[in-house]
Amino acid sequence: MIELREVRKVFNGGRPNEFTAVDGVSLSLEAGEVIVLKGPSGSGKTTLLGIIGCMARPTSGRIELSGREITSLPERFLTGIRRQTFGFVFQRLNLITGITVLENVMLPAYPAGEKHAALRERALALLDLFDLSSKQSSKVEWLSGGEAQRVAIARAMINNPSVIIADEPTAHLDTKLSREFMESVARLKTADKTIIIASHDPIVYEAAVVDRTVEMRDGRVVHHGTLQ
Repeated sequence: MIELREVRKVFNGGRPNEFTAVDGVSLSLEAGEVIVLKGPSGSGKTTLLGIIGCMARPTSGRIELSGREITSLPERFLTGIRRQTFGFVFQRLNLITGITVLENVMLPAYPAGEKHAALRERALALLDLFDLSSKQSSKVEWLSGGEAQRVAIARAMINNPSVIIADEPTAHLDTKLSREFMESVARLKTADKTIIIASHDPIVYEAAVVDRTVEMRDGRVVHHGTLQ
């Protein structure tokens, strides 16, 4: 589904502080897989995740999405691909305080101009899926950590993306909540979503739901293989 060929990402190119964050990565990501990019801080996994999700452009190399080369597309096209294909779960969740859970979930879909009633119905269905229906009118600052995490996942699902991308999603969670997150991942997998997670948490990369780990160090893939 997603093919990376010799992808590099260089920051501050040509300057004394030039830094290569991703160095010649080639990788095939299949539809319906749960894949974990693992490695120490600074290994390049978060940068690679951003490139896969069209949040950043590679310095060189090629990326294909479902057979279509997207590396050189103008930003306006990438924005559309990002909105239609990817849902994002951020490390710090990035929920908007002061508005309700339902409004937070609906927020990423507003630019598409969908009718409010249809959008609200879909958001309510997602809240029901993640056992959050009773919290729809609550402000997000009133939620527990686990509830906030599930709201973030529901928000990532609102545009019905085929790929969910999560960057260190358990970094600020305790063991119980980390395991709950992986239970949510298993639920998403049964919905035929491709899930790509960057994490150095063994609760994540050793979970039974994970199909494959890709280990990174110094911007390179040093090992990848299935867990099954």
